[in-house]
Amino acid sequence: MRMPSAPRFLQLSDVAEVLNTSSAQVYALVRRGDLRAIKIGGRGQWRVEATELEAYIERMYAEADRFVADHPFVEADSEGPRQD
Repeated sequence: MRMPSAPRFLQLSDVAEVLNTSSAQVYALVRRGDLRAIKIGGRGQWRVEATELEAYIERMYAEADRFVADHPFVEADSEGPRQD
């Protein structure tokens, strides 16, 4: 059996590195149910499947796209604020 080049399951610290955030933030995502994970071993260590992380990232892109569509960016007048 050949081992894959990338691990199937990631530790929360690995996920935090990918997302450029803290392990505490990733733990909060998992506990809220925003990011699916499993608990393994007697100490109940959390692991996130790489495909679940990718699905989460895709959902966040879709959410950001909806936000941008619902809240168009309007540039301020280049001459500064209006004074009436």
